[in-house]
Amino acid sequence: MTGSAEEEQVNTVSDDAAALDAAANGGSGTPTSGTPANGAAANGAAASGGPTTGGPATGGPTTGNPATGDPATGGRAPAEARTPGAAGAAEAGGGAGRLIGVGLGPGDPSLMTVRAVEAIAEADVVAYHSARHGRSIARSIAARHLRADHVEEALVYPVTTESTDHPGGYRGALEDFYAEASARLAAHLDAGRTVAVLAEGDPFFYGSYMHMHKRLAHRYPTEVVPGVTSVSAAAARLGTPLSEAEEALTVLPGTLPEEELTARLASSDAVAVMKLGRTFPKVRRALERSGRLAEARYVERATMEGERTGRVADVDPDSVPYFSVAVLPSKVGATARERGEDAPGEVVVVGTGPAGPLWLTPETRGALATADDVVGYTTYLDRVPRRDGQRRHGSDNRVEAERAEFALELARRGRRVAVVSGGDPGVFAMATAVLEAAEQDAYADVPVRVLPGVTAANAAAARVGAPLGHDYAVLSLSDRLKPWEVIAGRLRAAAAADLVLALYNPGSRSRTWQVGKAREVLLEHRAPDTPVVVARDVGGDGERIRTVPLAELDPDQVDMRTLLLIGSSQTRTFRGADGSARVWTPRRYPEV
Repeated sequence: MTGSAEEEQVNTVSDDAAALDAAANGGSGTPTSGTPANGAAANGAAASGGPTTGGPATGGPTTGNPATGDPATGGRAPAEARTPGAAGAAEAGGGAGRLIGVGLGPGDPSLMTVRAVEAIAEADVVAYHSARHGRSIARSIAARHLRADHVEEALVYPVTTESTDHPGGYRGALEDFYAEASARLAAHLDAGRTVAVLAEGDPFFYGSYMHMHKRLAHRYPTEVVPGVTSVSAAAARLGTPLSEAEEALTVLPGTLPEEELTARLASSDAVAVMKLGRTFPKVRRALERSGRLAEARYVERATMEGERTGRVADVDPDSVPYFSVAVLPSKVGATARERGEDAPGEVVVVGTGPAGPLWLTPETRGALATADDVVGYTTYLDRVPRRDGQRRHGSDNRVEAERAEFALELARRGRRVAVVSGGDPGVFAMATAVLEAAEQDAYADVPVRVLPGVTAANAAAARVGAPLGHDYAVLSLSDRLKPWEVIAGRLRAAAAADLVLALYNPGSRSRTWQVGKAREVLLEHRAPDTPVVVARDVGGDGERIRTVPLAELDPDQVDMRTLLLIGSSQTRTFRGADGSARVWTPRRYPEV
């Protein structure tokens, strides 16, 4: 399987050599069949203990002509006639050899492509990475296709668990290795030889070959032969689709920081996590924290001897080799057991932010991706991407209590339910309605989580600058759930305290007078030229943001999709470089 343990210490991509790093320390259970008895020869001679699984007596492959390097494929153009890489073609000398990065697939030699076998047959030199013990997984996969007259170059990697006295530390030792290895290959290429660099999996998918490619491809004609990746092999071994329909597949290295892993796991559809081994405990914690452990599947040494599959939750962390992958497969058409639905149901209340998908937090995106049912006001549901197999329950904006109980009832039956609000679900939104219903004895055993979202006040403030940079109050002008006298009293108190105000629900078709009344109350305490931000449909197609003096605030320009930000006595404005109004409130307040 492709991946890199090396990145636990440095941010450098590697594959085969890092895998052998794990093998050198007893972690990967590296297969040894087909490897040289005394390690691969680095001086150009084939190792004395050649493969025991080779082809004909001569060691030559049965699919090509060793004498000429031309594949016996019935009409395929000779390799020399193929178009080299653009950079290599421009700069290669007339006598230069060819560089071929050969993807070998995930481990089973029978999964090598026809072109990979041909490329090895065409090569004069076969290079592969190994640790100091001399065993190379890449060589073992290709062993049956190696000839006695192949010059073998073992590129012996410094491994992460070794100590080094290099003045640049491990990173410096690694850079020296890349320079030395590429120089060795360049000497063969300059002599006109074709060099095949073997890469487990795919050369450009976390492969060690990439480091040679970056140093040599601009100097020599180059070809890269793709291979079957470990991710594809893992999905095949699980017997389940990896991603389907509009699902996005995310591939993560297990070497990422735990917080980053958790966030990406929470926000993704289908996922493959590579580079396990020593990183497995961290990856398992991230899966648990993201709420996705129940659906995570484990594949060890896919297509290799000792292959094992199962649930990540059941795996002993001490037994995990480097050659393993954690998979969160497609949810489209999956059975309840495949989706991990032996876990209890729950309700997650999420906020979509003020507009479309760009405003979703990773945590909310993940909750929506893993929900069986999505419940909410139809307008807000339209902001949520549709997913095959997921049930959507839209309703009118005036039935919040009924919507909350419906969601809890679904969860009580074992469903995972996302209740959708606009903005932040805890700010004048559905979180309160759900928790009020959840207080009933009937739903005492139903878990309820609330995930934060970008609220309209913060979104509108960001559009104009920082009007909420100091103390501020948030009020709703809707008198449907509280009398106007209470609203007016709170407006006076906030205005008298010289707080910036964020006013939600300022008006609607049936509530047309509240904005005018609020302006009157505020003018009792604020100067007529106090800046007011009138923000409508922030983030939407109809976004319009204006800054006007308080005395000129026009109620006819305000509706339910509008939010008002009323400045304090300290709030300032100026024209930005683009000509738009910039509004900000200093964090310092004058001494009283």
